[in-house]
Amino acid sequence: MPPLLVTDEERRSRLGRRHLLAAADRVTGVPQVADALVGLHATDAATVYLSACARLAEPSAQAVDRALYEDVSLVKLLSMRRTIFAVTEEFAPYVSSSTARAIAAKERATLMKHLVEGGEGWTEARLAATERAVLTALGERGEATTSQLAEDVPALRETILMAPGKPYEARQSIGSRLLRLLASDGHVRRCRPRGSWLSSSYPWALVPQLPDLPVREAKAEVARRWLASFGPATETDLKWWTGWTLGDTRKALADLAAIRVELAGGVAGLVLPGDEEPGAAPPQPWAALLPSLDPTMMGWRERGWYLRPEDVPALFDRAGNAGPTVWWNGRVIGGWAQRADGELVWRLFTDPGAEGRAAVEAQAERLSGWLGAVRVTPRFRTPLERELSSS
Repeated sequence: MPPLLVTDEERRSRLGRRHLLAAADRVTGVPQVADALVGLHATDAATVYLSACARLAEPSAQAVDRALYEDVSLVKLLSMRRTIFAVTEEFAPYVSSSTARAIAAKERATLMKHLVEGGEGWTEARLAATERAVLTALGERGEATTSQLAEDVPALRETILMAPGKPYEARQSIGSRLLRLLASDGHVRRCRPRGSWLSSSYPWALVPQLPDLPVREAKAEVARRWLASFGPATETDLKWWTGWTLGDTRKALADLAAIRVELAGGVAGLVLPGDEEPGAAPPQPWAALLPSLDPTMMGWRERGWYLRPEDVPALFDRAGNAGPTVWWNGRVIGGWAQRADGELVWRLFTDPGAEGRAAVEAQAERLSGWLGAVRVTPRFRTPLERELSSS
């Protein structure tokens, strides 16, 4: 029996519902948003807030603050594709065991290499001793910035010469690199920023170690959640999204007994068992203004069913980071930006008609309403965002 065909229209319908973008599917809790998307991209601090609020029935930066810094129901981990993700506390052990710990081991080896080549008198024993001293100092202080910890552990003030002899050689702080390593290892977490939620100045605090899970079991759970949110999708999509090897990707899919379906153009796709048939009725027409690095935009490697190839140069930087996007019924139809005076501006690549234009304007008003006086500049700027914000 040939595999069931899943049309692009059905995929876009699932996206609207499963990614909580249709108005009727919005939720009340930030952890619900993170789980619906598997995790929220957190390399750019603003993305967590903008992505969550786009899917909350009542958008609120304070609600995201509570999840990150008071309830700590979201945990930030350097994980899939060496990207920082904010995932729920319950899901964090699976992300840690499947992906984050392997990345942390590579981060440690890289830092040690740089310390030996560009530092002074650094050995593995000295690095371990410095880490213990930092954790002790942080335990005594409760919360502390890297600068404050350097008062207790002077080694943090030292620098590493990066790329010695190269035209772009530069010195980097050992303190910032070491705290990043301790966060990768799951020993510390970032606390509420000093200033607004866009601030990059923040203290650190100790966290309980996440439990170790069998790696294969953890990978299967990550793949299961991803397929539930992003399926149908291709093997290539999952490999790219996780950053795993092809072998590990295939093992995880086999452990799930993933079902093959046919996508547009005869491409082989995969879904979880029982998820082959079309879902509920399509959602009501919806529009969304999603931020740079939003999980929906960055969820697939093969994007032709929701993004026109000719629009990619305007919406992505050279490293493949997506900028702010405008959506209509499961397709990217343009991009948006915020000017220095706070005004939201956008450009549509295709005309969605009167209903679509009105829906985009309504979403812009919704976003402006909860942002208030906050001004957001993406960390990774794209050609269209730069052009619109300066116009």
